[in-house]
Amino acid sequence: QVQLVESGGGLVQAGGSLRLSCAASGRTFGSYGMGWFRQAPGKEREFAAFISRSGGITGYADSVKGRFTISRDNAKNTGYLQMNSLKPEDTAVYYCAAREIGGGDYFQSGAYSYWGQGTQVTVSS
Repeated sequence: QVQLVESGGGLVQAGGSLRLSCAASGRTFGSYGMGWFRQAPGKEREFAAFISRSGGITGYADSVKGRFTISRDNAKNTGYLQMNSLKPEDTAVYYCAAREIGGGDYFQSGAYSYWGQGTQVTVSS
């Protein structure tokens, strides 16, 4: 199994940027696809971005496409989410998650076996 720890959240003004990191330990990070999800107060957890094990395939929710970029460095066992042009509606707890081969559709939270504890992102207007 793999353990995930997010970092990099914080308070930023609208239009600003943040980069989230997801540090993995345990089983080889490169064995898993990686996703970022977010959950705003009173709302369900929603998909934000996905990257395949090798990094060759990425996917984004329409709400973040063109503003967020997912990446990974398997040598460092770390994944990233670069968030630009942030909006107040991006305010949420952001979670990284690891998806095993054949785990299901990457935009579904049920496809992921391992989750981090989350990091808060707050965007002020």
